[in-house]
Amino acid sequence: MSRTSTASAGRRRARLALAACGAAAALVAGALAPATAASQSSQSSQPVQRPRAEHYVALGDSFTSGPFIPTQVNRPCVRSSNNYPSLTAGWLTPASFQDVSCGSATTDDMWREQPGTGNPAQLDALKKDTTLVSLGIGGNDIGFGEIIARCTYGWPRPIPDGNPCEQRYTSGGVDELAERIMQTGPKVADVLQEIHKRSPHARVLVVGYPSFISERPEDAEGCKTSMRIPVGDIPYLRETLRNLNTMLSHEARAGGATYVDTFTPTLGHDACRSRDDRWVEGMVPVNPREAMLFHPNAKGEAGMAEGVKDTLSRG
Repeated sequence: MSRTSTASAGRRRARLALAACGAAAALVAGALAPATAASQSSQSSQPVQRPRAEHYVALGDSFTSGPFIPTQVNRPCVRSSNNYPSLTAGWLTPASFQDVSCGSATTDDMWREQPGTGNPAQLDALKKDTTLVSLGIGGNDIGFGEIIARCTYGWPRPIPDGNPCEQRYTSGGVDELAERIMQTGPKVADVLQEIHKRSPHARVLVVGYPSFISERPEDAEGCKTSMRIPVGDIPYLRETLRNLNTMLSHEARAGGATYVDTFTPTLGHDACRSRDDRWVEGMVPVNPREAMLFHPNAKGEAGMAEGVKDTLSRG
């Protein structure tokens, strides 16, 4: 299937730069006044109006599918019945619900059967009567797995000083990860265009990625210990995640979709925190049978679901 970008690279770079300013301000505001989605809901004096009955389809990668979180309902795709789409559907009680998210998915897997999983092209789940679509994609396009492999240090390897990961990805004078994020933007735009084509009456949500790394300097040692990354690389990796979410937010606005901020609801529950406070796991999950390393655990998926429900409640 032919896929074309909807804007020139030059215009997209300019828009992304403008979007980055707004996103950075929003993230700073969130960092200054963090609150979990659950506490925000409990403090609200206004009743939450549930949206109308929906025909809901969930698309996405492993941050959507919920690897190892009980109960796994599709092992090749490491898909959980307690991931954020399923929790959202439990709240919505939609007329129909189909979750086709799959671990390791990229934007290419929206159009094709995903190799090694048997998961059909995710876009094929969309119908003319689909009224709600959530999309969580982009991390594998920029190489999440590769970044983890190159920037972390498993036992018994010592964790070096400095910022070797940043140096590796910027050695040519250009930030390679920032470039990958830029190149993924048009791919996300194409997916959104195809969603609107196949489900013209659907409200489309682009779901961002949760907070991985603490915003607080005093948590640096916790990040180093839990994630097995050099302290000097923490700012770079944190900024890369911010840039990825900024791009997704921008493409959502440009593509007639709504961006769901899952970063703010998960602030203070990153992989650098104590084992009881973590909603995102480090290199060794608190319970390896119930969460995958460097992924949300059950609490994290619930926090992401709160972000989705919050967005839907605002209309």
